[in-house]
Amino acid sequence: MFSAFSSIDYSSIRARTPAETALKRLNGIGEVLSDLDISAIHTQNDMTRALWTLDTADKCVRLILTEFRSERTTDVVREADSLIDMIEAARDEVAAYRDSGRVLS
Repeated sequence: MFSAFSSIDYSSIRARTPAETALKRLNGIGEVLSDLDISAIHTQNDMTRALWTLDTADKCVRLILTEFRSERTTDVVREADSLIDMIEAARDEVAAYRDSGRVLS
């Protein structure tokens, strides 16, 4: 199976409401981000991969907000805002890693 499809959240397909679907998707993005280990960045490729992951996650969160515009509940907005804040904090941490010289070229 192509790896991009190996982690499809089939339970979100059976969600009862659009807002529940949005929350499940946002939670999935949070799970991916929780596996990101900034301290494991040792090379330029590691840093590039981490930044790509963060950028992709950010785009996915914003796409979910756009897709579920009419179903935005307080919970959906709160979860999306939390993820966006975490992504920004992680980007800052990656930049600090780069600026401190801990990333090898």
